[in-house]
Amino acid sequence: MNTNTILQTITIGSALLMIIAILLQQRGASLGAGFGGSSELYTTRRGFDKNLFETTVILAVMFVFSILVGLLLPGQKG
Repeated sequence: MNTNTILQTITIGSALLMIIAILLQQRGASLGAGFGGSSELYTTRRGFDKNLFETTVILAVMFVFSILVGLLLPGQKG
């Protein structure tokens, strides 16, 4: 495997996992929340919700980092 294939695999894998992690999050899931109609108060994330949020952030960083590395490597087509 060359570097380009590894970077593409990391980019696609982190993107798919990030989509799944975002869809699993429950906060603001109702349609009214998008228009300001939600009566939910901000609460501290705990347990699975906190782990899912942190995993989403890590996946987003991996996604951006893999794209930047792919653009900065010499000889790689962007």
